[in-house]
Amino acid sequence: MDGADLELFERSLRHATERHTGAALDAALEELGWREALASDPHAAVSLLFELQGAANVTSSALDHVLLAGIGSVEVAGDNAAIVLPALDPNPVLASTTRAEREFVGEETTPPGSLDGDRLTVRGLGTAALPRCETAVVVAAAAGAIVAVVVPTAALTLRPVGGLDPALGLVEVSWESIAIDTTPQPITTWTPAVAAAQLAVGHELIGASRTMLDQARNHALERIQFGQPIAMFQAIRHRLADTLVAIETADAMLDAAWLDQSTQTAAMAKALAGRGARLAARHCQQVLAGIGFTTEHPLHRSIRRVLVLDELFGSARSLTRTLGDELLTSRQLPAVLPL
Repeated sequence: MDGADLELFERSLRHATERHTGAALDAALEELGWREALASDPHAAVSLLFELQGAANVTSSALDHVLLAGIGSVEVAGDNAAIVLPALDPNPVLASTTRAEREFVGEETTPPGSLDGDRLTVRGLGTAALPRCETAVVVAAAAGAIVAVVVPTAALTLRPVGGLDPALGLVEVSWESIAIDTTPQPITTWTPAVAAAQLAVGHELIGASRTMLDQARNHALERIQFGQPIAMFQAIRHRLADTLVAIETADAMLDAAWLDQSTQTAAMAKALAGRGARLAARHCQQVLAGIGFTTEHPLHRSIRRVLVLDELFGSARSLTRTLGDELLTSRQLPAVLPL
């Protein structure tokens, strides 16, 4: 996209995310041609939508489309399809995956399924779009290979995930050793697809972090204490400045990951985005003080969202540990990132 097209696209996406969520947002994105933009310019499509989505605290099926495009199963799955995401905790199928499939992405991003002959076992998550779709794509480990299996969504056991952020609409997906009647599709791009999803979630974390920072900054300017705005106090300024630095650092790392196109830098970017979002939640909560603890103020919505998003496709803590272990094992520093 050129500059004018990009500006128009961003305005249209902002209009959609500020007014819609869930199925309504999916319909708006379809009308805007977001999936076509994902195919032609994934950097612009993903970075713009997911940051706006995080800022507005809304949901869509965009993450499903990013993963489906990454594994090359869009045509096989059909238009009305979603994909099962990896579980949040370490997956027992890890032992059947190769080192190449585990590299740099952590245990949480191993395939959510395991295929033994024609018997499929699934343990993972689904976005809010999964229950609305007719078919689901399950990426599974099978005899040392990675395959994609298309199954009817109605055959899966879906349990709504309440917990910290029920508004996100995640569902727990399970299927215990049931025979499949479709032919598995071999895929070799699970790791790059996970990297693409990590970048998407990273941008969503950035969007939510910026919203929290704006809320804290506005409160600091408006809240009067000892005859002056609390924004005049050095402790408040330090917390807001530290938050801004963390957000901009993560944002720069995401830009570098798009240029570098490696799974390692994608994992680094996701880790920095998660760590920055948690720092933003902590500092902005401190700046907002008592009002920030109430449901009257919208800060809690963003905090809930970032705490859950940080866990998808590897948390900041687990990815940092995995990347550190890899550096110690290889004894090689990462290549210099493009500037």
